[in-house]
Amino acid sequence: MTKILAINASYRGDQGYTRFLLDRLYEGASQEEAEFEVVTLAKHKIRRCLACDQCHTPEHFLQCLYKDRDDVWAIFSRLAQADIIVYATPVYVFGISGLLKVFIDRMYGTGDVNDLQLTASGRFFHHINHQVCSKPFVTLICCDNLEAEMPRNIMAYFHTFSHFMDAPQVGELVRNGGKLAGYGRKPVRPAIANRLKQVHEAYVQAGRELAVDGHIHSSTQRRANREIVPLPLFSILKRLPPFRRVMVIKAKEMLA
Repeated sequence: MTKILAINASYRGDQGYTRFLLDRLYEGASQEEAEFEVVTLAKHKIRRCLACDQCHTPEHFLQCLYKDRDDVWAIFSRLAQADIIVYATPVYVFGISGLLKVFIDRMYGTGDVNDLQLTASGRFFHHINHQVCSKPFVTLICCDNLEAEMPRNIMAYFHTFSHFMDAPQVGELVRNGGKLAGYGRKPVRPAIANRLKQVHEAYVQAGRELAVDGHIHSSTQRRANREIVPLPLFSILKRLPPFRRVMVIKAKEMLA
């Protein structure tokens, strides 16, 4: 049985669009009898790394001083037991949420930074705990903005994470237009509803594929990441200045 662990890093916890989309993945994965667990970081006590380096001293080697004082190490143990990880975050000021960054920063205490090694891709790095850091993973990125540039920092961050952590990236889901989509919980305009239904169905299919094949197929990923604005060639048109000005006016009308 495939075990999928999703890290929900939304500040809205289980009330946001991030959780809604994770539930669509869960729906598909459970149809294939996979185990799908969501850890909502907003519900947990997660202290920031102090860079005290105590975890790299002989007395506390690879043992964070917070190990028994917050929930991070317990979540790391779940990472170690999972087959696939889903890192799910909304875009916050052009990057991952602070919740997710603080959580990932704590991985520093799981590896020996004084033991220089080469990664599987030939990059200089140091020893890492492969059970925690190197699991195949999917990114799920949410934002309201329709600009293709908006999620790029997060996409680049996890590409680098993949290279240095020896962690295969087995899917990249980017869902823009969250407000237009009603965050999956509010009624939307009929023109958008059909596109949105197809997108959410692609998320369910993505969950099935993770359970059965261990990765999201490129065709499914394209459907999941498609624009929900029902205009032909919208991804091209939205780059043109005259069209962009019209977009602002229309968006204000739609969201009024």
